[in-house]
Amino acid sequence: MKRIITLLTIIALALITNISAYAQDFQCNISVNTTQISTSVNQQRFNELRQKLYSFVHDRKWFQYNLKQNERIECSININLTKASGDEYEGTMTLVLQRPVFKASYKTTLMSFQDKKIKFKYADGDPLEYDENSSLSDLTSLIAYYLNLFIGVEMDSFSYNGGSVYFSKCQNIVNQNSSQYGWNVGESGQNNRYWISENLTNSTYSKLHDFFYQYHRLGLDVMNETPDAGRAVILESLKLLQQVNAQKSNIAVVKIIINTKKDEIINIFKEGMPSEKTQVINIMKQIDPANSSSYESINKTN
Repeated sequence: MKRIITLLTIIALALITNISAYAQDFQCNISVNTTQISTSVNQQRFNELRQKLYSFVHDRKWFQYNLKQNERIECSININLTKASGDEYEGTMTLVLQRPVFKASYKTTLMSFQDKKIKFKYADGDPLEYDENSSLSDLTSLIAYYLNLFIGVEMDSFSYNGGSVYFSKCQNIVNQNSSQYGWNVGESGQNNRYWISENLTNSTYSKLHDFFYQYHRLGLDVMNETPDAGRAVILESLKLLQQVNAQKSNIAVVKIIINTKKDEIINIFKEGMPSEKTQVINIMKQIDPANSSSYESINKTN
């Protein structure tokens, strides 16, 4: 598709070209769900908030390269508020990132997960301000973190380690908010924003970046023309994920990848050779034992 070709081209040209013209970076669906908080809350406030969030995402320059309208990064952000106390809100955020597959009508989901620990203040008329060098707002820090994460993962899927600049930006936002809810290293579990950023900037887990590139650019993107070759590369990428999991099991990013890709992996390898099916089933059962039975369906031909 033109979008993929253009992205690959600008990555190469960026080394010698200074691109500065303004262009929108995201095609992002944004929603704010308030059904779980009191009906006495002024709904106009949340209509205004959604509109401001839309402008915050779409009217600001996030990406260092320019994208045409049909090349914008496709994602969705669904804020579900569950608690309200004055101007303070808590809830969850569901995040989805997609990109097209080369020469196919199919779009692959790069990430799909829920942040269960969002908390912010918002009053009528509050501006949504953000500065990369300082934390101005819980809400804008939260949104900026995930937009940079989206860019980083998408760029990793197009070029080897292509998202490193944006993962560093995520880490910077974490550092600015490290004592706050959802950002803290000391919170129970290892699934919050701190750990997502840690996994993607820790050289110990560098094979995560190899995985994103091999699975998508060298695997999915060639499957329309050479499905056997693409499937073979995807198998090798799953071995990289297996190696990361062997270093430390159940890290945040591996869990996000597995939850996002499980059904896609199953469908891809239903068309595979018997030896490929056996390998993939064994790998996925090791990485994702909770869903072991699901991977047996790989042996059922479409």
